[in-house]
Formats: sequence, C-alpha cells, structure tokens
Amino acid sequence: MTAPLFSLEGRTAVVTGGGRGIGRSIALGFAGAGADLILLGRPGSHRDMTDEAKSYGHSVTVVDLDLSEPAHAKAVGAQLAGDVDVDILVNNAGTIDRGDSTAVTPDAWNHVLQVNLSSLFFLTQQLAGPMITRRHGKIINIASLLSFQGGLRVASYAATKHAVAGLTRALANEWASHGIQVNAIAPGYIATDNTRPLREDPDRVRAITERIPAGRWGEADDVVGAAIFLASRASDYVNGHVLVVDGGWTAR
Repeated sequence: MTAPLFSLEGRTAVVTGGGRGIGRSIALGFAGAGADLILLGRPGSHRDMTDEAKSYGHSVTVVDLDLSEPAHAKAVGAQLAGDVDVDILVNNAGTIDRGDSTAVTPDAWNHVLQVNLSSLFFLTQQLAGPMITRRHGKIINIASLLSFQGGLRVASYAATKHAVAGLTRALANEWASHGIQVNAIAPGYIATDNTRPLREDPDRVRAITERIPAGRWGEADDVVGAAIFLASRASDYVNGHVLVVDGGWTAR
C-alpha cells in the first residue's frame, strides 16, 4: 500500500526552471513517478533533458517563460489554467546576485525580486484558481537555507527566500480548506550552478563542508524524494511547511 501513496500517475505537473539543477532532477523524478510534465523556462533551456523525460512514457510539454516579467508569468499561468488541469506546481526557477550590499543597484535588486518572488506569486495565483474549483492541488515552492539565515553578500536573494517561506505559509492558510497543499523545500548547500562560486573558493567550500553533519554537499537528486512526497497523496495533511533538505546544516 505504500507505493500508491507516492504515485503521480495521472497527474500533470508544472515545473519552472526544469532544464538544469534541482528543477531538472525534480522534473525527471516526477516523470519516473508517473506524471505528465509541463516545463516552463527560458527558450532552449530544456533542450538537453526532454528526451530523457519522455523516456518514462509520459507527455512532456515545454513552454517559454520570462520570469523577469511578472506580467508574462501571469499571462502564461492564465493560458495554462484555461488549457490544462494542472495538479502540481513546482516554483523552482530562481536567480541570485552576489555582491556587497552597498553596491546593489535598483535594477539588480528588482530583477531578483521579480524572478524569485513576483513572478512566482502571479504564476501561482493563476494556476491556483482552477485548483480551488476542483478542490485539489499541490504547490511546492523552492525556498532556501536563506529563508532562515542571512547569508553573505546575497541581500536580495535572502530577502526573496524569506518572502517565499512567508508566502508559502500565507497561501497555505488561505487555500488549505479548498483541498490545496502549499509547502516549500529549503535545500541546503547543493552542487548547482548557483553555488559554483562558493565551491570554487577553497576557503568557503572547506568551511561549509566542515559544518555539514553529513560531511558532503548535496546533489540535486537529494531533493527529489522530498518533492515527490509533497506532490503526492502522502502529504495530503501537510500544509504550510518548509521542509529542510540540508544534510543537517540547520540542526548544528
């Protein structure tokens, strides 16, 4: 009886930024669990993984989306909501700006907020409407350790990830009674493009690794199990939770 709890057969999942890193691993994990995929992201960003996703025998649709324009995210969400019954939404795509806070420009600040927060909200807003009508839906936001901490030289990123955690709880409060579970995953230090500058700094990578009880950085695949849990029937009574996947970092 355990396997059906985690099955995504017959479900349609939208994943933003599914072409690489954590988003790619989640999308492929969902395909393996039985879901049809709709992948949203920059033109050409999913070219290298669609064949692999299709090998699981389920449909894969790619839709171009510019998350730096919240109005575009809202329009794409509205179109999808009218065309497809979306069961699962994973808001994974994001960006980061590293630098001294005294040097952050308004344009750089706004870009991170638009991609990581504003577009996330308006895409979710549009896809949640039909979920409310059907009284079923799973929304998973990708938060961060910096939903709890301040980090170093990533002020705009930390601000948005704190906001994503708060938004997750606010939407869960509003939509739980409509049969929708809104939760988040906060990955720890994962070997992705976003963390490459840290991994290329010998002092930083050593200090970070020494603090992780698991003794290693995470891989994108380490997040997949948590995502399948939050997307499946196994999490039907989990609402407004930020699930940390960090090798024990926050426990130390």
